[in-house]
Amino acid sequence: MGRNVLRGFLSVFSSDVGVLILSLGITPILVRVLTSAEYGNYAFVMSVLSITMIVINAGIFDGIRKYIAEQRPDEDWSSNVFGFYMQVALVMAFTAAVIVVALAYFGVVGQYFGAVFEVYFYLLAALILIRQLWAVGRGTLMGLGYEHISEPIKLTRWIIFALVGVPLAAIGWGVVGVLVGRIVARGIVAVAVFWFVSKHISFDPVRRRMPAGFPRRELLSYNSFSVILILLTSSLYNVDLILLRTISGAEQTGYYNAALIVAEFLWFVPTALQTVLLQSTSEWWSQDKVDTVTAVTSRAVRYVVLITTIMCLGIGALANQFVSLYFGTEYLAAVTPLLLLLPGTLGFAVARPIFAVGQGKGDLRLLIIATGAAATLNLVLNLLLIPRYGTVGAAVSTSVGYGSMLLFHILTARHIGFDPISDLRLGRIVATAVVAAVPVYGLPLVLQGDLIALFVVPPVGFLVYVTAAVLFGAIDWSELTEFRQRLSTMLPVG
Repeated sequence: MGRNVLRGFLSVFSSDVGVLILSLGITPILVRVLTSAEYGNYAFVMSVLSITMIVINAGIFDGIRKYIAEQRPDEDWSSNVFGFYMQVALVMAFTAAVIVVALAYFGVVGQYFGAVFEVYFYLLAALILIRQLWAVGRGTLMGLGYEHISEPIKLTRWIIFALVGVPLAAIGWGVVGVLVGRIVARGIVAVAVFWFVSKHISFDPVRRRMPAGFPRRELLSYNSFSVILILLTSSLYNVDLILLRTISGAEQTGYYNAALIVAEFLWFVPTALQTVLLQSTSEWWSQDKVDTVTAVTSRAVRYVVLITTIMCLGIGALANQFVSLYFGTEYLAAVTPLLLLLPGTLGFAVARPIFAVGQGKGDLRLLIIATGAAATLNLVLNLLLIPRYGTVGAAVSTSVGYGSMLLFHILTARHIGFDPISDLRLGRIVATAVVAAVPVYGLPLVLQGDLIALFVVPPVGFLVYVTAAVLFGAIDWSELTEFRQRLSTMLPVG
């Protein structure tokens, strides 16, 4: 990977490490200060927020990163792109907030979900406005190449949430306290991110019409397709929660959401790569550097497969110990759905960088077809299996839907013009995984105590896995050396 890609990845990845550590500390506290029903309601509200944001964000976060990253002859190009997207963002956010408030005020929300949800939806309206501003500000900094600024600010948001939302929930505010904490945290970081943006971008275009030569239609077209694409993608990890809450109730949804939280640890590294590759590959596509795109993508995909495979082995082996200690023994009902989710979550993890490179190309039609096929499969299976099998049915349906993303997007990538698995080395990775599975699954059987297993198995398994990966050629020793050298060069910069 080139220096800019690595710098962006390290910035996103290091921030995500901090977020993961904080979330690991916050989540078990939340599941204890909230009842399982309250936690299920909170998961439901956040799913509604996620889907709402896809529509009202209108592809702005992806679009602003892609187009600001491009080099165009217009000397005010970056400021004009920012101004255009800011105008669209404000109109969409205010419209959505008014609709959400009206649904709560006129009793529609209370009629279908209960009176307590009216308060949740008022807070949801505030979150919509603040999240929209945060998306524009963060996307602007990332498009300009300042991930080393935007991502630490994202980490700060989680720190503020931990200091505000968790205590409010603990003193009896429940879900309201958690939502207030999110509003305060996002509000503070939104102000911070715009302060940094103001140092690099003129805010004047926000207050005036775009110049005649500005390609509004091109940007709006990309955004329109992005909305469809992101909505389809989001449905893959929100439809199951919404259907389960509606059919099986809040308590089962709380257990299932716990399983999702653990399974989605597999997306840790792939999400960081996905975030960076969109704006990084946009320039290569515009310069017709297809060989570079293929080389970088296939190498990134191999790394993702290697990393997520060992994580999948570890989570599968230690599921009972981790869930009982992390969430409490009440949540052991989440273990079976978790194990069923792992294969598909692994497939979706590998699909993420492939997906982002396709977005960087700009032609989203094929991506929509591929994602739509996976989303349709996911929806149909959830509708068929949740009424009969509850959380197990949701897990099987979602796992199949997740896994299909990998197959569909590999085929799509080849149609677009790059091969994301040209350097996969699948046989060598399988051999590496088989060797590592021996200590990973064997040690928990002989070690006494859950804590001992959780502390001993991961480092031992990882050491065996890396050694086997080098010996089998799943990763080259020169690649480890190169990464170490680049990491030592990059750290002082970030």
